[in-house]
Amino acid sequence: MPSPWGWFAVTACGGAGNNFEEPVALQEMDTSNGVLLPFYDPDSSIVYLCGKGDSSIRYFEITDEPPFVHYLNTFSSKEPQRGMGFMPKRGLDVSKCEIARFYKLHERKCEPIIMTVPRKSDLFQDDLYPDTPGPEPALEADEWLSGQDAEPVLISLRDGYVPPKHRELRVTKRNILDVRPPAGPRRSQSASDAPLTQHTLETLLEEIKALREQVQAQEQRITALENMLCELVDGTD
Repeated sequence: MPSPWGWFAVTACGGAGNNFEEPVALQEMDTSNGVLLPFYDPDSSIVYLCGKGDSSIRYFEITDEPPFVHYLNTFSSKEPQRGMGFMPKRGLDVSKCEIARFYKLHERKCEPIIMTVPRKSDLFQDDLYPDTPGPEPALEADEWLSGQDAEPVLISLRDGYVPPKHRELRVTKRNILDVRPPAGPRRSQSASDAPLTQHTLETLLEEIKALREQVQAQEQRITALENMLCELVDGTD
């Protein structure tokens, strides 16, 4: 259930001495009364906290040793979020070292927020992408209702890795002595080699001016069409 956006509590789990009534750690967030939307990534032990009506995403690392909760960073934007969605790990782009993707709900649009880890290597990053729960269920509904339990069916994300394509650089050396002018009588000075006259210069300037006016008119036409498209999209929402 969503919690008040002000305090974030971590409850102990695992082991014979479970105590779900008392938190093992408390983290003060702010004094807002908005709804807290937590998203936990068990592969990286990172919990992302989004507040409805807030414009930031705070994320913490959860460990088994005190103080259990370690602040990492805050992502901030200008507009507040009306809601937030979280992409499953198997839907991320592993070739770009993407570790989380959120879908921020605005009044008339949904904005993707992508979080990546910068890496220089082009290889698959095993430390970022351990085996993660896949789409296949570990139990059927009847089995779970009968009291059975099972670990999730894990899959590898290595098959989703697409290595970047490196363009092969080829250098071809040419001997300038091999390029010889064709034999024949020498040509006289052509019209293209003749110096520009005042009349030719004025003609070129007029053509350039006409081309600039045509480009500006096309830009205005494109802007008007884009505005019409935005109005149509907003009207269908």
